[in-house]
Amino acid sequence: MKLFSGIWERVDAFLHDEKLKKKLYIIIFESDTPMGKLFDTCLIGFIIASVLVVVLESIRSFSYHYTLGLRILEYVFTAFFTFEYLVRIYCSPKPKKYIFSFFGIVDLLSTLPVYLSFFFAGTRYLLVIRAFRLIRVFRVFKLFNFLKEGNMLLKSLRISAPKIFVFFFFVLILVTSIGTIMYMIEGNQPGTQFNNIPNSIYWAIVTMTTVGYGDITPVTPVGRFLSAIVMLIGYTIIAVPTGIVSATMVGEQRKKNRMECPHCHRTGHEEEAEYCKYCGSKLDQEETGK
Repeated sequence: MKLFSGIWERVDAFLHDEKLKKKLYIIIFESDTPMGKLFDTCLIGFIIASVLVVVLESIRSFSYHYTLGLRILEYVFTAFFTFEYLVRIYCSPKPKKYIFSFFGIVDLLSTLPVYLSFFFAGTRYLLVIRAFRLIRVFRVFKLFNFLKEGNMLLKSLRISAPKIFVFFFFVLILVTSIGTIMYMIEGNQPGTQFNNIPNSIYWAIVTMTTVGYGDITPVTPVGRFLSAIVMLIGYTIIAVPTGIVSATMVGEQRKKNRMECPHCHRTGHEEEAEYCKYCGSKLDQEETGK
């Protein structure tokens, strides 16, 4: 009993060692210190290497000769990421918040596939989920400022969604009509591949998007003429969604540049800004055009 009591006291002391937790937190969750940068850089290297192992294992000619080595590396990486995940929970001030955060869920999912592979064959290939952990490279190399431009693109796509939906619906009607016409033209030819309307619509989609698999081709002069028209239509409409989004982005950028501080009269503020980033004065929403 004394032995177990002593072990429990040591475990309890370890679990409540706030000094150790703080040191680990600085290393694991912060990248402003030399040790933190080193840890994050090594972590990114491990993630890349583990994903590469999964990719190599899927190549049968390669994995046949190095099956044992790849499998050992896979178990080593899984053990490392499992230990890292547990340490993150241990040193986090709010473990539940980390566990249910985006990174916490990704960290957990990156460790589960190998354990699940003991019960379900093939699930270890889900280890490529670890690639999502490379998002931490934004934190390590201070790239989060670039995410603002990404947010602007997402906002432009959200604003443009109704217009893009109308355009998509128009294209859907167009390919359905063209596919039906092509079926009427080519459907009676011997050995034709346009033997039903769905196949003809598939051909219209492939042709209009300029993919051109070549698995279905018209043989009649009228059918070939229609194919040429569809190809030209594809080149003319393929840039429409890009134009819609680009116009929205330009409008948002102009709105951003139009915001002027009523005190220092400088522009270029963020759309959601409440204070001037140059003089610190409060922005007047009406004067800034907000």
